[in-house]
Amino acid sequence: MIADLQCVVLDCPDPVRLAAFYRELCGGEVNRPDPRWWGLGADWSTLHTPSGLVLAFQRAADHRPPTWPDPAVPQQFHLDFGVPDLDRAQEQVTALGARVLDDGLPQGRGWRIFADPAGHPFCLSVTCRGERRGPDAAGPRGPGRGP
Repeated sequence: MIADLQCVVLDCPDPVRLAAFYRELCGGEVNRPDPRWWGLGADWSTLHTPSGLVLAFQRAADHRPPTWPDPAVPQQFHLDFGVPDLDRAQEQVTALGARVLDDGLPQGRGWRIFADPAGHPFCLSVTCRGERRGPDAAGPRGPGRGP
């Protein structure tokens, strides 16, 4: 192993607003004191999630949201979140400002694609109690094949 992943950084027009969106989505603490990110100022915000993952948000004055599925402005990456109730989770994230990009209908599949308030694609998928998560979990699903 060469390195440890410290965080995932998303460019956006408003770092604090996007950190608050993801806090509502997956919990955690916005801008927890952390010496790795001291002195980065108002152009940077962090979210320390309960799972230990750190998401960081960096102001990009000329941020252009991805236009998925149109490749004119590619997505470049996306985040996947597991939820127990897909319909309820969709209600909640859209109330927070997410947009539905692909509702999975009429296929009725177990995942849906959204854009966060800055336009980054992310997916919600149904998780089952006891489902294995992480790099050794079986098989790809959702936006790994989609956006």
